[in-house]
Amino acid sequence: MTSFRRAFLITFFISLGLVIAFGGGYALRLWQDRSSQFALFNEAYSILRDHAYNPLPTAPAIEYGMIRGMLQAYGDPHTSFLEPPQAELQSNDLAGKFGGIGVRIGTDEAGNYVMYPFPDSPAAKAGIRDQDRLIGVDALEITPQTSMEALQSAVRGKVGEAVLIRVARPPADEVIEFSVTREEIAVPSVTWHLEANAPRLGVIEVNLIAEPTAGEIEKAAQDLKERGAAALALDLRNNGGGLLDSGIKIARLFLKEGVIMEYQARGESVKSYTVDKAGALSDIPLVILVNGGTASASEIIAGALQLHRRALLIGEPTYGKNTIQYVYTLKDQSSLHVTAAQWWIPGLDAPRPGKGLTPDIPTAPGGPPDPLIQAAAQALQDALK
Repeated sequence: MTSFRRAFLITFFISLGLVIAFGGGYALRLWQDRSSQFALFNEAYSILRDHAYNPLPTAPAIEYGMIRGMLQAYGDPHTSFLEPPQAELQSNDLAGKFGGIGVRIGTDEAGNYVMYPFPDSPAAKAGIRDQDRLIGVDALEITPQTSMEALQSAVRGKVGEAVLIRVARPPADEVIEFSVTREEIAVPSVTWHLEANAPRLGVIEVNLIAEPTAGEIEKAAQDLKERGAAALALDLRNNGGGLLDSGIKIARLFLKEGVIMEYQARGESVKSYTVDKAGALSDIPLVILVNGGTASASEIIAGALQLHRRALLIGEPTYGKNTIQYVYTLKDQSSLHVTAAQWWIPGLDAPRPGKGLTPDIPTAPGGPPDPLIQAAAQALQDALK
């Protein structure tokens, strides 16, 4: 072996040893720091593990409890944690679709889960009937104690995959098994109708700000106009928000120009959302119905349209939520929703905790008939002539 090669190898292995030693020392220090940081928890856990009479819960349950305790100590009401079934259901709702079998799930007088297949759904085609009692989904046994979230999470899944459904069919409770192939099931976030007492007023009720909501609103408005609507009432009552980007798209539908909102995350510069061109619904007369359940992305829509004098707000003060949550999916598909930014509308006294948007036409709930719809028709009377 040449002296150069020998020197090179010696230098290489010495360097490698130093790297390993440094890395090991760093990892040990990191572990010690973390152990020291949570020394009290580790001590309590050891005592419980070694001396508690009842067995400890499984590891995920303990971890979930730790996360919830951390968030409780953190003290922000809008920073939250969802276990995998709940996280999946929320993701499905915000996406506006999911892989499913097409059934409505209810309960009978004894608390058992019963199914009602939608017409032409995978469940109906497979032979499931109204009021079939659900007793099993694949390996999951279904009882009245099974949570609705766990049940729905089990029934839903990838489009094209089969799921085994076991039912007890009344009146004899005959047990029947069905293999049902999941299809894409839409979850509409919008419903609409012509107001009976003001047939030229189209009412669009928005239940959730999801991915397809802006498109659904545009479709609803087009249908209502074809049926004779001359003005619209956008009903955002009890709409707790949803996806920020979808809320911005909805505001842009009704505006011609201007700033919708600004926001700022920790350590970042101020960013804004604006309107670059007139929206498809920027000319039709409009009012917005709000109440104390109107929050977050719904308040952004209502506030932006109120500021630009595009729509009057009718109803009660809104909830007052001026924060934005980022959603982080954890390795087991649970999710952490973290308050990461604040938003405001330049030129408007933006919502904040304890103080929401102030309606232009304060109107208390009641009815029937719905006093907010009556107020909407009155405010839009010129357009409805």
